[in-house]
Amino acid sequence: MPLFFRRLISVLLSLLIASAVIFAVVDLVPGDPASFMLGTGARPDTVAALREQMGLDLPWPVRYARWMGGVLSGDLGTSLAYKTPVAGMIRDRLQVSLPLALLALTLAVAVAFPAGMLAARRRGGAADAAVMGGTQLGIALPNFWFAMLLVLVFAVRLRWLPAGGFPGWAHPGAAIKSLILPAVALALPQAAILARVLRSALIETLGQDYIRSARAKGLTRGQALRRHALRNALIPVLTIMGMQFSFLLAGAIIIENVFYLPGLGRLIFQAITQRDLIVVQSSVLVMVAAVIVVTFVVDLIYGLVDPRLRSR
Repeated sequence: MPLFFRRLISVLLSLLIASAVIFAVVDLVPGDPASFMLGTGARPDTVAALREQMGLDLPWPVRYARWMGGVLSGDLGTSLAYKTPVAGMIRDRLQVSLPLALLALTLAVAVAFPAGMLAARRRGGAADAAVMGGTQLGIALPNFWFAMLLVLVFAVRLRWLPAGGFPGWAHPGAAIKSLILPAVALALPQAAILARVLRSALIETLGQDYIRSARAKGLTRGQALRRHALRNALIPVLTIMGMQFSFLLAGAIIIENVFYLPGLGRLIFQAITQRDLIVVQSSVLVMVAAVIVVTFVVDLIYGLVDPRLRSR
């Protein structure tokens, strides 16, 4: 069987196992959604009737099969709190979270690649020390604190950018402006991690024999780094980038709350507080699916970067 199809089957099996685990974990959460919706003073027969209406009285395998049948047909169920289709809610939130993740990752790459290459090229020098010190600071600073600092400087004092909220894509310019500060806050720690990984990978690659041969043929250290070392050092960098994108897509709950962004992370947080289990299940499944698919795509990109990996 071709390698691509083996990996595709692995992705599908991973999604199936993940869906079962998500459903089981959410189902084991203490508390009854029907009792939560009706309040503590509800009569037992009223609670029982609502549980039957919601399908909560059915056996676990039956409820899981029904949920997965809906997922496969594009129906993620109906929110218990908002009485609206969950698929539409997730789609609306992804219109915020996906551009935010892409913008944050783009900013992180734009900062990390020059910084990591400079540190590797000037290893042991002042530039290397400055980059490593800056990346250590970027990793250590809490991103929510950095986000509030950005709001104070660029929104409150300078009034260049909005402090929060999202106007929608009907006004593209205003929408992009509203994502700049949260994207910068998210990009800082990711750029720091990516720069350190790139520096380490480049330093290891620069010690290889083919790099020494290239230097012996007259290439400067910078030329050898850009023409030969960078591509061969991309494998660990791509791995980190794939993980970062998955995190940025759905793991920015704190930043989305700081900037009042109606993203996927904030939707999950609200659904948990409201015991809206169907929203939690479906949203987490979308998150996990994004992680698995991005990992699959990164795995395919490995073969483009390094042809030796295509047969593995």
